[in-house]
Amino acid sequence: MDTKTHPIYNQAGLTFSKFKQLMRGVYTHLTSEELSKLRQVVKKSLADNIYSKNEKEDSITDLTVSTCIILMEELGLRGTSIIALILYRPVVHNSITIEEVKKLFGDDIASIVTGLIKVNDLDMNESAMASDNYIKLLISLAQDMRVILIKIASRLHEIRCAEKYSEQYRMNLTVEISYLYTPLAHKLGLYKIKTEFEDLYLKYTDREAYDYIKGKISESKASRDKYIAEFIAPIDAKLKETGLRYDIKGRVKSISSINNKLKKQKIDFEYIYDLFAIRIILNSSVAKEKAECWQAYSIVTDLYTPNPKRLKDWLSIPKSNGYESLHTTVMGQESRWVEVQIRTRRMDEVAERGLAAHWKYKGVKSQSKMDDWLTGLREMLENKNLESGEKLENFKLDLYEEEIYVFSPKGHLYKLPYGATVLDFAFAIHSRVGSTCVSGMINGRNVSIRHKLRNGDQIEIVTSPNQSPKQDWLNFVTTSKAKNKIRQSLKEEANSQVEIAKESLKRRVKNRKIELNDSLMMRLIRKLGFKTVTDFYIDIANEKLDVNSVIDQYLDMEKKEAETHEKHEAVSAGSYVSYQPKESDKASSRNEELVIDQNLTGVDYKLAKCCNPIYGDEIFGFVSSQGIKIHRKNCPNANDMISRFAYRVIPARWSGKSGSLYTVTMRIIGNDDIGIINNITSIIAKESGVSIRSISIDSKDGLFHGNLSVMLNNTDMLNGLMKKLRTVKGVKEINRLN
Repeated sequence: MDTKTHPIYNQAGLTFSKFKQLMRGVYTHLTSEELSKLRQVVKKSLADNIYSKNEKEDSITDLTVSTCIILMEELGLRGTSIIALILYRPVVHNSITIEEVKKLFGDDIASIVTGLIKVNDLDMNESAMASDNYIKLLISLAQDMRVILIKIASRLHEIRCAEKYSEQYRMNLTVEISYLYTPLAHKLGLYKIKTEFEDLYLKYTDREAYDYIKGKISESKASRDKYIAEFIAPIDAKLKETGLRYDIKGRVKSISSINNKLKKQKIDFEYIYDLFAIRIILNSSVAKEKAECWQAYSIVTDLYTPNPKRLKDWLSIPKSNGYESLHTTVMGQESRWVEVQIRTRRMDEVAERGLAAHWKYKGVKSQSKMDDWLTGLREMLENKNLESGEKLENFKLDLYEEEIYVFSPKGHLYKLPYGATVLDFAFAIHSRVGSTCVSGMINGRNVSIRHKLRNGDQIEIVTSPNQSPKQDWLNFVTTSKAKNKIRQSLKEEANSQVEIAKESLKRRVKNRKIELNDSLMMRLIRKLGFKTVTDFYIDIANEKLDVNSVIDQYLDMEKKEAETHEKHEAVSAGSYVSYQPKESDKASSRNEELVIDQNLTGVDYKLAKCCNPIYGDEIFGFVSSQGIKIHRKNCPNANDMISRFAYRVIPARWSGKSGSLYTVTMRIIGNDDIGIINNITSIIAKESGVSIRSISIDSKDGLFHGNLSVMLNNTDMLNGLMKKLRTVKGVKEINRLN
């Protein structure tokens, strides 16, 4: 078939190379019967004109084709997922029904299409992402792992093309990817995609840091390649002598991981020594995999001194997502630490493609720890006793866990997150065991329920029928299962106490022949400082509140409100009361500098002190208990806020002209020469609209380090000022502080 004359190519305007790439993969992975049926559906869909552009002016076909290519080439998924993705758009636009999909392609493909429809119905169509929508999204994703993989592939294509989107859509996209799809990729073992998500997140939230590191990596390429070649040479020679079949290569660590090191260690790029890792990939048969990996390990550690604390053995006990590899860190030439990863070709494919590679080797229906995780995730998300915030917290807890391995007295192996306690282990065995746990026995020694477990511990749980979950248990357990069961038990106990307190109040009110007004009672509860009615009744049950005292306060409030109502009626009957708005109420009279969410102005907000945004900075809003805080997109806390609380993030942008003064602090480093400070302050004094607020200088070893705070209107003025200050003789570095 001539692909250039194919209707999809002609009508959607796809590039020939991309379309040819898709067709080559489709022909490889689909049967002739599947292709024939699919061709009929696609032709009808094209005739129905469903492949039009969406609200972002993207070609729907380009999105579908690009996602299909990612699924095939980067995730290794086969026919079922590809067919489902191609059929999704025709089903949504009623070109074909789900019943027809079942008849033509079977229940499995129809199930995936249905899952995609549910997920995309909850897609980010609003700037503020509500926690309840995220819960529904997660539940939909948790129905079928292939739906998650298709959504990850779709988001990967979009973030790769994010330059062409609007600023608002790009922000929503980066927030969603950081909060949801990056941790999911991590959990599923898609480390290559996870790393790309993190790098592109940095690119669109802190372009300056991204470009700086990218430039530094490029500058150091020649010396780095030379070092890698020298490090590999003796290993390569020894491996050849063994007759092993292998590939060996060096790779640079990701831009985002280097950025994290720079921030965490507070050092310059030149002082990062573990910029790269060496990977040895063996072509071993399944029967010889472990033996040959350890053989390669012994060769590496014979040549270079290993750091015993940095050996990570995921061969003997793989990660829960199936990751298998040997990691060691050795001292190379020039006393530099180098990480070496050793794995087989099969292990490497699992590491690169995660769960999808498992299906290649084991089949789609295989039982795995991932299936258990999905089941647990669904149960937790559908638990009506948990608040939305608790569900999202538990979801995050389960994603980035580092694992430890412990044993029961009978030798059964349990995987728990790093930092897990005796109590976590007890709940892992059974919720009843956890609820009645009083201590543990580790290697014959009695330890408390707070005791943190270590790799290889053998634990026996000690229980008591008089024990029950306590509120403070939530402060030290780490697993979502333990947290869920504790909260559920505490809520059941609280509900029981509430019912007792309600009966007590009802009985006392009846004895005093009083009829309660629910609205007035709610106002009294708020006046007493309670956030919830449940808290109010729990305090009554615990005798922190006296029922008779509550009734007396209720009667006082009822009397005062009745008197106020009478006065109001008298005033209304006797005179006309006019309302003159205060100056602060006239929101329309002032020029709004900041627009929040969907063109909302006049909303109360505060500028975050952690990053001190000024007019012109790229910003976002964060809904906190103190109201809306405005942060810079490259705020040092932005990544943490977005990855943990994306549903609280709302778009924000500057509008109109800047009319306010903002304080900005700069860090200046230069030669400790006489007159340099005068030159700096002289330049600032000549700048219109800029004034010095404070300056502090320290000198050491011929250099001065100073913090300079100025007041100005916007980023253009700041950038212009910093450009002029860099021209001062003796100034070595000047940067804006957060």
